[in-house]
Amino acid sequence: MLNQDKVIILDFGSQFTQLIARRIREAGVYSEIHPCNVDPAKVKALNPQALILSGGPSSVLEGGCPDLAPEYLEWGLPTLGICYGMQLLAHKLGGKVVASTDREYGRAQFEAMNDCPLFEGIDGTDNLTVWMSHGDRVEAIPPDFTRMGKTESIEFAAMGNNEKKIYALQFHPEVAHTEEGAQIIQNFLFKVADLKPSWSMASFVDTCVEDLKKQVGDAKVVLGLSGGIDSTVAAVLLHKAIGKNLHCIFVDNGLLRMGERQEVIGFLEEHFDLNVKVVDAADEFLGKLHGVEDPEQKRKIIGYTFIDVFDREAKAIEGVEFLGQGTLYPDVIESESFKGPSAVIKSHHNVGGLPEKMNLKLVEPLRELFKDEVRRAAYELGMPDHIIWRHPFPGPGLSIRVIGEITEERLEILRLADRIVQNELLASDWYRKVWQGFAVLLPLKTVGVMGDDRTYEHVIALRVVDSIDAMTADWSRLPSELLARISNRIINEVKGVNRVVLDISSKPPSTIEWE
Repeated sequence: MLNQDKVIILDFGSQFTQLIARRIREAGVYSEIHPCNVDPAKVKALNPQALILSGGPSSVLEGGCPDLAPEYLEWGLPTLGICYGMQLLAHKLGGKVVASTDREYGRAQFEAMNDCPLFEGIDGTDNLTVWMSHGDRVEAIPPDFTRMGKTESIEFAAMGNNEKKIYALQFHPEVAHTEEGAQIIQNFLFKVADLKPSWSMASFVDTCVEDLKKQVGDAKVVLGLSGGIDSTVAAVLLHKAIGKNLHCIFVDNGLLRMGERQEVIGFLEEHFDLNVKVVDAADEFLGKLHGVEDPEQKRKIIGYTFIDVFDREAKAIEGVEFLGQGTLYPDVIESESFKGPSAVIKSHHNVGGLPEKMNLKLVEPLRELFKDEVRRAAYELGMPDHIIWRHPFPGPGLSIRVIGEITEERLEILRLADRIVQNELLASDWYRKVWQGFAVLLPLKTVGVMGDDRTYEHVIALRVVDSIDAMTADWSRLPSELLARISNRIINEVKGVNRVVLDISSKPPSTIEWE
């Protein structure tokens, strides 16, 4: 898509591969992740200026381990191998890899040597804290390579060939635990590969709009608008490209937060003149959910019902050829993993299965972006903070925050309690500091005292977490004064609630949502 410097990352299965791509993009260089078994011709056609080999859980000493096609080394690209990538380079270029006596996982003290360009401009390279995660190690480096770093337990923790511009690290520079890791990656990009930092959200938006015009032409596009940042940015980009040929469908499933429908639709219609049809399907969804308590069954009912409603509304629009989706890059990476596409689509993905059912071509404006980049794109598009920084909201809506049976009464209790949580987080400036904060209605009642009367009423749980990408999360340490204010307001203002509790569990082992 982009005619600019790009780095291709070959994924060998590391849990940190996406971090490599993010660090490169943060430095202003475009990067893409491809499975290590991708056809080299496909990579060659992308005209990359540099190559990075990720880590991975395999061993080069085992049969059937992920391999590196010889073409990659024949192209003469500046190359960086990380962890498994280092071991693979050593193995293929004439070095020797052996199994370590003990697997090394965690921090280690690294000493750089021999004027390696990866460590230029970094202070304290004689004692740099780095993050290790490996079972094998390089015992002998290939001919024409130089030892460029060691740790107390590993003689060859970094190696390189300055003439061929091939370097390798046993540790992970992409993780935050490695001191100066971002600088090491930038040294590879700018000192070794001589790349130009031309990747920006402004350039992405301009190029994306032009590409969408070419892809869609005069055809019509239908898009399911949820009000979340992903679908909203996708909609605005498509609207800039094709105008009124974009038809957005907002399905009100009766499981939205208080005032959400009015807030989202009002803003988009006023500021972007989007063509949005609101479908009030609350009775249809709630009718099918009546008496259902199992969370997975809830998700499936909501997913299938959404598809039916969306399909019905989309077919009423004459001449639709494309389905717009807010697919993000992590979803693309997951589907193209070298281990094979995921066998199971999460049951709460709103539009899973729609393309096959509707026989439409896909258009995915955000398929090259990470979540934080989507927010930066939203800034470029002129969206205000209250839209850009809205907390994530699950596809099944409040159905998985009303634990147990869903009724109008229980939904209303939760909406009122959740509005208090949102308002207090905003008023205290904690809303932007946390990843997500919300209320959960529990399926139990407890005894309380209000005035002179005993009560037997509902319990609200507070769930507020810190995270970067929702893959892991920790409970947010909110000030006790703020927690007390939230609790007091919920108990005083929400009829039917007499107790508020705080969820202090992390992900893993818990999940962010309760169901």
